[in-house]
Amino acid sequence: MIAERLARVQERIEAAARSAGRDPASVLLLAVSKTKPPEAIREAFAAGQRDFGENYVQELTEKAESLADLVGVRWHMVGHLQRNKVAAAIRVANVVHTVDSARLAEAIGNRAASPLDVLVEVNVAGEAQKSGCAPAEVGSILAAIARFPNLRARGLMTVPPFSDDPESSRPHFRALRVLRDAHGLADLSMGMTVDVEVAVEEGATIVRIGTAIFGARGSGVLSHE
Repeated sequence: MIAERLARVQERIEAAARSAGRDPASVLLLAVSKTKPPEAIREAFAAGQRDFGENYVQELTEKAESLADLVGVRWHMVGHLQRNKVAAAIRVANVVHTVDSARLAEAIGNRAASPLDVLVEVNVAGEAQKSGCAPAEVGSILAAIARFPNLRARGLMTVPPFSDDPESSRPHFRALRVLRDAHGLADLSMGMTVDVEVAVEEGATIVRIGTAIFGARGSGVLSHE
């Protein structure tokens, strides 16, 4: 079942990329596996998926330990990261998508013993309830990252306001792309199950898909990955 869902998501990405005149290989599918059991990740891995995203540090570290035999698996931290949990997170994560302050960048840089890819999370829509920096703060956060030779600033990440209409995400994705280009970065981590096609059309290089691969989460869990 998961293998079939993965294939369908890949088809969606490929169709959107070709429609936009892009190489489908330029878009990385990140399977967001939060709240899902290790067995589901094993199934996705067996189907060829290698990149997995987790929102919570404890869940990330526990899954990485239980799945340590999966050679080539890559873990992405895609949830809000508190400074007191940085050490635990970066022992496991290959990529951190949610650097949203210079202080967090410094906390990661001071603890990174080996090269680590990071992205700056931008709250493009300015939603009070969401993490992420303001667009005007990106430059200072990138400057903080640049102070640490083990940190590599890959690009920007955002989560647009939730909507069942994928087109509502387009202006936020477009704004992130403009900001990314202004800072000379490479990657755009944006787009989830509901709006992945729009994200690819607007230049996403990493799309974060959960529900379309692993199925809906339990009641009370709000998500649109």
